[in-house]
Amino acid sequence: MKIRQACAFATLSACACAVSTTASAQSAGSFTINAGWFHLAPQDSSRPLSVSALGQTATVPNTGATISNADTAGLTLGYFITDHISVEGVFGYPPKMRLYGEGNLSPLGKLGTANEWSPTLLVKYNFFKPEAKFRPYLGAGVSYVWYSNVKLSQQMSNGAFLAARSPLLVGKTNADLSSSFAPVLNAGLTYNINKHWSIGASVSYLFLSTNATLTTQSAVGTVTSKTRLKIDPIVTFLSVGYTF
Repeated sequence: MKIRQACAFATLSACACAVSTTASAQSAGSFTINAGWFHLAPQDSSRPLSVSALGQTATVPNTGATISNADTAGLTLGYFITDHISVEGVFGYPPKMRLYGEGNLSPLGKLGTANEWSPTLLVKYNFFKPEAKFRPYLGAGVSYVWYSNVKLSQQMSNGAFLAARSPLLVGKTNADLSSSFAPVLNAGLTYNINKHWSIGASVSYLFLSTNATLTTQSAVGTVTSKTRLKIDPIVTFLSVGYTF
């Protein structure tokens, strides 16, 4: 369903490309600011959990995790280098991402939460003339992603998820998610109401993965559990903009 929604938006944008009437002035040297709402829809998958204890590492079969959708407020700041080429910084209040167990971890329910920070820099090509009423665009860029307030659920933080392997491995557990750069593809459409005000809609795809590391202090020493989460979110953004 998420993929079909993204395709439908792309089709709508393509149809709008055929329309062009006078309205606004997004020309070389102008600045734009947009405020609106982001929706993140992860297209996620994960590797089985690997557990390292007493000098040995074992992969736990049929273990995985999935990430729920999230919403947050966002802001973009743009500058038109030419009438068609612009650069844009994308910022948002860090949404809370919720992680749930799959396979043998599904009985645990919610595994934990984390806030995702992902400021992004885009270079965009804006079609049609600066005074066009409809201006579709294509963009690409990079996001730097890191996580804060990483919190585990009770059954994860006390190490109970390791009890099936051995009660001796259970203990206080902390989690860490790795930061990384993520390439971004972007497409959107701006409708210029007048010279200054506009409304916009866009869709982006982030090629995003993170390494999750769980560190447990057990009766037999430190136990390290790892997995790699492929998040790859589709991010939609609806906004109101001002050009000056």
